[in-house]
Amino acid sequence: MPPRRPGDPPIVYSTDPSYRPPCPGCGRPEEKCTCPPPAEVPPALQTAVVAREKRPGGKVVTVVTGLVAGPALDRLGKDLRTRCGAGGTVKDGVVEVQGDHRERVAAALRALGYRVKPTG
Repeated sequence: MPPRRPGDPPIVYSTDPSYRPPCPGCGRPEEKCTCPPPAEVPPALQTAVVAREKRPGGKVVTVVTGLVAGPALDRLGKDLRTRCGAGGTVKDGVVEVQGDHRERVAAALRALGYRVKPTG
């Protein structure tokens, strides 16, 4: 599909590869957005749900949900993996740490000021 030019008719479907949705706040394209960046939510206002999940093949993963996604969550995930000496990932707002580290993760989150709700 050729690139869009000024004066082209408006896009009526979102499968167009050049389509980018406008900013929900100001309605401008993302490149020209004037909205202020979202403020980070302090840890004291967030409740982390710490659980254990079994994965295919018998693998066990400690999962932390309920936290606000963003750069702070990526840093938190790295910190938790370092404290546990384990691998893991942060995806879709969920922190995953390989292995059963529920107590260690919960203690680390409490030390950082988060409210913790252990489950599973």
